[in-house]
Amino acid sequence: MEILHSFQDVSKNWIMKQSWRNLLFAHWPVPVDVIRPLVPKALQIDTFERYAWIGIVMFVMDGIFLRGLPRLPLFAKFPEINVRTYVKYKGKPGVYFLSLDAPHWATYTIARKWYRLPYFYSEIHAWENRVEFSYNSVRKDRKSPSSPVGFDGKFSASSEVYFAESGTLDHWLTERYCLYSIDAKGNIFCGEIDHSPWPLHRAEADIYQNTLVSPFKFDLPKITPFLHFSPGVDSIFSNIKRVKE
Repeated sequence: MEILHSFQDVSKNWIMKQSWRNLLFAHWPVPVDVIRPLVPKALQIDTFERYAWIGIVMFVMDGIFLRGLPRLPLFAKFPEINVRTYVKYKGKPGVYFLSLDAPHWATYTIARKWYRLPYFYSEIHAWENRVEFSYNSVRKDRKSPSSPVGFDGKFSASSEVYFAESGTLDHWLTERYCLYSIDAKGNIFCGEIDHSPWPLHRAEADIYQNTLVSPFKFDLPKITPFLHFSPGVDSIFSNIKRVKE
């Protein structure tokens, strides 16, 4: 039985708001056994038509607000790129991040410690010209491998806006309302998220370089990724909590 999240719980107990803008979702199907070693054993690999999926998502973080406080200059606008896959814990679907790259020291330092997320410091440059968005990133973190890790490409919307229908791959890939993470002791944590449904467009992309998955010792399939663009949503987060094994 699949367990959906409780919008009511998040809306009552949220501690943080984030604004995500001009996102690219790029997804590739991969065999489950490729992903299994990268995910804690307590988490089940979520699949769609028997495949696991790797997602690379890039966007501009247009604001971080802590409940009860005004907008802080510490959390100014900045670009971010993450590599993710999809999992379940006791029937509850969510996102498991393999890596997150950001150029903002406070964000990646706090998120590493608070949300137990694998953030890395990267130089990321993002440009836009109304209809086209370009990203160039190079990881500079001391924990990064010696070989280059980064991304260079551009993308744009290629269809009218639509909202994904339940049961479709579009919905399965994008409508996820919790994140899972793990600490150094192997404890699993869950953070609840709420936002309105994603306004989606089909997308086109030119990817000139992509070594974001190279630290995980596998190659993405040599196929055109499944692409979506979204102008973005505003989201709220609950505090992260350790789940009971």
